Amino acid sequence: MKGLLLAGGHGTRLRPLTFTGNKHMIPIANRPMLYYGLEHLKQAGVSEVAVILGPITEGIREGIGDGRQFGLRVEYVTQGEPLGLAHAVKCARSFLGDDPFLMYLGDNLLEDGPGPYLDAFRSGSPSAVVGATTVRDPSHYGVVELDEQGRIVTIEEKPKRPRSHLALVGVYLFTPEVHEIIDGLSPSARGELEITDAIRALSEKTHRVRVIRLSGWWKDTGQVADILEANERVLATRPPSFFEVHGEVHPGARIIGHVGIGPGSVVEEGATVRGPTVVGANVRIGAGAYVGPFVAIGDGATVRQAEIDRSILMENATVDLPTRIVDSIIGRGTSLRQRTQRPAGQSFVLGDSSQVNL
Repeated sequence: MKGLLLAGGHGTRLRPLTFTGNKHMIPIANRPMLYYGLEHLKQAGVSEVAVILGPITEGIREGIGDGRQFGLRVEYVTQGEPLGLAHAVKCARSFLGDDPFLMYLGDNLLEDGPGPYLDAFRSGSPSAVVGATTVRDPSHYGVVELDEQGRIVTIEEKPKRPRSHLALVGVYLFTPEVHEIIDGLSPSARGELEITDAIRALSEKTHRVRVIRLSGWWKDTGQVADILEANERVLATRPPSFFEVHGEVHPGARIIGHVGIGPGSVVEEGATVRGPTVVGANVRIGAGAYVGPFVAIGDGATVRQAEIDRSILMENATVDLPTRIVDSIIGRGTSLRQRTQRPAGQSFVLGDSSQVNL
């Protein structure tokens, strides 16, 4: 079985973070979210993966390379503009050949990975297996309606009037039968080749499409609030062995709960770090700082004076001011400092779509 890991799209709902990089490389618990998909594909027994690239590719090839560090063989397929998930499959046709494949959306995180869906795919002889779960607002997702026997009645992409609350979760397993179906698709009203249309046509043709309900948590990280929730859930469910202390913790500092501290990092006397929290390498947390819980601090960052809760600080960010920061994502190299010169006042240099709440 081969794997497709989708990393396209513009990430418009995550600007300004996505002006300078691909949304799939935003860190969750100090690891780019795309790496979780690679990890899950590896756990599923996949050895060959094609990463589907969109218009913004910064950081992906540099971070993943040929996949050797993940125990995988990785190739790259350029989709360009996001013209639908079925279009992504079509772009990867030469890579997939006649093998069955597992398609995984790189901006979705699943607690249990694709294991349950893979088990269903290997039992019996389905032409496809898709994951689904109940959501509050299904109009943002592919929505499937099932009968009492669990068979597909309707399936539609982002419907204005959803016929159920059962949404697809971004894990799809297909046999090569799907390629002929995709070749016969026409663009939807959104101008895309929809994977939901392919699943519907495949179900009508073979009657062998299985929908497996999700176990464990799932997060579609399309917005800032979703990324922060995913960061919280990952930190909350990591085993104690994940939180290792390799840096220096001064005797007068306090470490509470599960805290991971990378090599070269220093937690100074008078600082407090409360878990679950992960701190990268070469980070300095100064006296008076209070960090955590549910905080991820990237390599080379600095925190002084501030209280930081349920937030992500990316690499080389600096926070040096006596204030409480909550529910925030602070980008790479960003600096938040206290103004000491007269006249006093707030001074900002902010990119497009930035958000500041004072």
